[in-house]
Amino acid sequence: MRFVLFSTPSSGPRPGIIDGETIRPIEGIASLDELIALDPAARAAALGRLGEPVGLAGTKLHAPLHPRKNVFCVGRNYLAHAEEGARALGKDLELPKVPTFFTKAPTAIADPDATLDLSATVSQKYDWEAELAAVIGTRCKDVPEEKALDVVFGYTCLNDVSARDKQRATTQWFAGKTLDDTCPLGPWIVTADEIGDPQKLDVSLRVNGVQKQYASTSVMIFSVARCIAELSQGTTLEPGDIIATGTPEGVGFARTPPEFLKNGDVMEVEIEKIGVLRNPVKIT
Repeated sequence: MRFVLFSTPSSGPRPGIIDGETIRPIEGIASLDELIALDPAARAAALGRLGEPVGLAGTKLHAPLHPRKNVFCVGRNYLAHAEEGARALGKDLELPKVPTFFTKAPTAIADPDATLDLSATVSQKYDWEAELAAVIGTRCKDVPEEKALDVVFGYTCLNDVSARDKQRATTQWFAGKTLDDTCPLGPWIVTADEIGDPQKLDVSLRVNGVQKQYASTSVMIFSVARCIAELSQGTTLEPGDIIATGTPEGVGFARTPPEFLKNGDVMEVEIEKIGVLRNPVKIT
C-alpha cells in the first residue's frame, strides 16, 4: 500500500491510500502518525473505513509524517560517499565501526513539491542528499539485527538538504542539518511488504534534470536492519519515528569543482519502488 497525507481545495490535510489514479480517504483518522501508532487490529479496522475516492490529480500531497521527535539520520553510510567526503576535505578515510547518528528537527520537514525557502544570509553552500527513509511501525528497544526489519512500517524518500558551511563550522553536524525546509519527505509511505528487501533499491537524485547521485542500497556500509538495531540499543523507538539511512556519492561539496544549490534549482529524489520526491529551491 501507498499511504499519503493529502488535501483538496475544499478539505484540509487527511490521510488516505493511493488506489490507481485516486486516493481513498481513511475515515475517522486525523493523520498517518495516528494510524501508524494503532495496534495491528485497530489499524486493520481503520483501513476498513475508506471514504469515496478522490482524484489524485486534484489533490495536494503533504509530508506524510510530522513526528514529535527529531528525524534520526545516518551519516557516511555509502563507501563511495565516505571516500569522496574524505578526499574533498583532505583527510584520510576512516570508516566508522558503527553507524554515525545525527538528527534533524521536525521543523525541518517540508512537503513534496513545496518550494524550499532557504536563506542566503544563513548559508552560501546548500547541498543535496538523496536518502531512503525507514518508518518505524512498532514500539521497540534493543532490537536484534535479524528482527529489525520486522518493526518497519514502510519506507519513503527523504532529501537531507545540508548547509555545508554551517555543518563544518563545528564538530557537531546538527546546526547545518536542521534548518527549516531542509528535510523534504514523501511523496508517500510504501509499506514494507511492497518494498521487500530494502537493500535492493536504486537511489538517485537529479538537479534540473541532471543526475548527480546514483547507487544501490546494496552498497550501504550498514544495512537498514543494522542501523535500526544499533539505534534501538538502549533507546526506545516509537511508531512514526523516521530513520534516514544515508546518502550515496555525488553530493555537491565533493564534486570537482564543488557545486551548491542556486536559486530556482529543482531537486528530484527517486527511489525504486517508491517514487519521486520533487522540490524547487528559493534562496534569497
